[in-house]
Amino acid sequence: MAVLNKIRQRSLVLILVIAMALFAFVIGDVFRNSDAFTGGSQDIVATINGEDIKREPFMLAVQNMQQRMGPSASETQAKNNIYNQELRRIVMNTEFEKLGLSVEKDKMRELLENNFGSYPEFQNQDSIFDVNKLNAFIANLKDIQPQGAPLSTFTINYAQWTNNEQQLANNALTQQYYNLVKAGVNATLTEAEDEYLADTETVDIKYVQVPYTSIADSLVKVTESDIKAYIQKNKETYKVDATREILFVEFREDASAEDEDNFKAQLLALRSDKVEFNEATKGTDTILGFDNTDNIEAFVNSNSDIKYSDEYLRAAQLGTAQDSLLNTAVGAYYGPYKDGGYYKYSKVLDKASKPDSVKVRHILIPYAGASAAAPDVTKTPEEAKATADSIFNIVKNRRSKFVDLLELSSDKVSNEKEGVIEFTYNQGFAPEFKAFSFDNKKGDLDVVETSFGYHIIEILDQSGFNDAVKLATVARKIEASEKTIDDVFNAKQKFEIAAEDGDFRSLAEERNLTVKPVTFKELDENIPGLGSQRQVVRWAFDDETEVGDYKSFPVAGVGFIVAQLVDVNKEGLMSVEDARAAVSGQVIKEKKAEMIRQKISASTLTDIAANQGQSVKAANGVKMKTPNLAGAGSEPKVVGAAFGLKQGEVSKPIEGNQGVYVIEVVKINEATRLDNYAAVLARLNNARKNAVQAKVYSALEAAADIEDNRAKTVY
Repeated sequence: MAVLNKIRQRSLVLILVIAMALFAFVIGDVFRNSDAFTGGSQDIVATINGEDIKREPFMLAVQNMQQRMGPSASETQAKNNIYNQELRRIVMNTEFEKLGLSVEKDKMRELLENNFGSYPEFQNQDSIFDVNKLNAFIANLKDIQPQGAPLSTFTINYAQWTNNEQQLANNALTQQYYNLVKAGVNATLTEAEDEYLADTETVDIKYVQVPYTSIADSLVKVTESDIKAYIQKNKETYKVDATREILFVEFREDASAEDEDNFKAQLLALRSDKVEFNEATKGTDTILGFDNTDNIEAFVNSNSDIKYSDEYLRAAQLGTAQDSLLNTAVGAYYGPYKDGGYYKYSKVLDKASKPDSVKVRHILIPYAGASAAAPDVTKTPEEAKATADSIFNIVKNRRSKFVDLLELSSDKVSNEKEGVIEFTYNQGFAPEFKAFSFDNKKGDLDVVETSFGYHIIEILDQSGFNDAVKLATVARKIEASEKTIDDVFNAKQKFEIAAEDGDFRSLAEERNLTVKPVTFKELDENIPGLGSQRQVVRWAFDDETEVGDYKSFPVAGVGFIVAQLVDVNKEGLMSVEDARAAVSGQVIKEKKAEMIRQKISASTLTDIAANQGQSVKAANGVKMKTPNLAGAGSEPKVVGAAFGLKQGEVSKPIEGNQGVYVIEVVKINEATRLDNYAAVLARLNNARKNAVQAKVYSALEAAADIEDNRAKTVY
């Protein structure tokens, strides 16, 4: 009682303590979200040239994009597409505004006429575009928004129409902008002359090549400062985005050996009859097993994860057990066996020799609503069946009438070949059509219904006969049991606990787990072998995640992974360690070049060759346009130097791709000057103009002021 009184007396203190704790929690979150102080907003996806891309309209556009892209596309792909669209729009609009480019009303009407002028909704009685009908359609869309109105074969609402207009305008402005840029991209007559000479003027040279391989790599020392200096000298080549490197191990929820044994036992037990208590009759019922069932289809469908199929299966359709199944006697069983993620137990019902290809002819009578039925088809299914039966009764007794009645068939393609179709079993045909053609005999004729309507089919020929079997197969999908899933989860939990104080790699090796390294950027989505795993990427790039931290993640189709962050690379230049493999070879080449230059003291090619243990080689007809040396390959620096020398002049050592060269110009083969370089000039102009459209946007994007917040707002 005394304790309670003391608590009551100090109630104000307790309230203050709780309030301070709550305040600390809230203010801590504020500090973690630095935007609260910097003025940034979680609502801004990106800011491009001063224009914000807001989160809400961005995500709405992403939803629309996902609907258009279909289920095969991920949300991240849709986000990337929308971002790139918005980026292009803003970058190009910046240029349009600078130049004062716009699409006026008359130009907009011209664009709409060009794109929609052929639509009957916008034409008068003489099939001529009527702007008044276009205006009335747009006005109606505005009045009934957000509902839409039919247009041609689709429905469109006012928002979609205005978006379409904006897209047409942007396309027109973009093309106008590109045309303006192209108009300013021209070559000069001097450039045309240089182009001509580079392709026609040649030199004959002699040279000595001292290859880099003449000095062993072991004689060249590459220091960390050498690599740093090379990276600094080639910054553009070694710029890198921010990356994170993780290690991860998988805890797979795969069926255990015990699970698989249980599947096999369950399948084998299906053969026997079993007695079950009937709650309704308070008696017992005997449930017939695989051996005694009198309805094989119902039995399979009630006990299998794959429905019963009544077709004859060829060898290629039998999966991993094709040889065994083809050799199993009718009435006998094969299995249980593993095939395509299932355990299967098969009973051979029948065997037959079936063709692999057939030749048939048919007459198709469609009905309203059938697949690919023309708009003018009005027959009901009953009427179509009656027509088909009538045709069948005629051709059954007089096969010669088949061709005469083809005018009643809606299959115009086969009608051109007297209704004949030749196809193999593997080709995609309506199942009912295929079954009749392959499971019956040459000369058979019947009416067959498919999703396209009623066919009168005659089998003209069959070939390529091979063994086929009809099976009753009970299949169970191979999945981990609850016990196995629990065991996997417990193993994952124990690994995480051990990882608090242990070495990640060593712990994985002790448990026979494969450690997989992966490096990714902040906006990446996929992790090799795991697919889309934005949750892992976000965690690795979180400001609170430090090197050495680890975390587990559920992964669909796998179970769990435990990942550890092992390296953080900030945006900027590649680190010495990461660049070492790529840079060392180049540094070694530069150092060897300097060593070779210092060894060359003679002034004639003959003396240099003798001193360096090399030979003097010749290369005639060398062109600036194709800088190749006979016996040395592509050497642009060496060829360029040759065209800067006078006849008989010997060069200083030149650092090339394959070694250090000293060259002597033996002869300059001057080209005949042209009176007119107009043709060359036209070719240069066309080449440059054609390259503009591909390069201009990339240049504008590189020059744009972009603040990309996607990783913090929508990814």
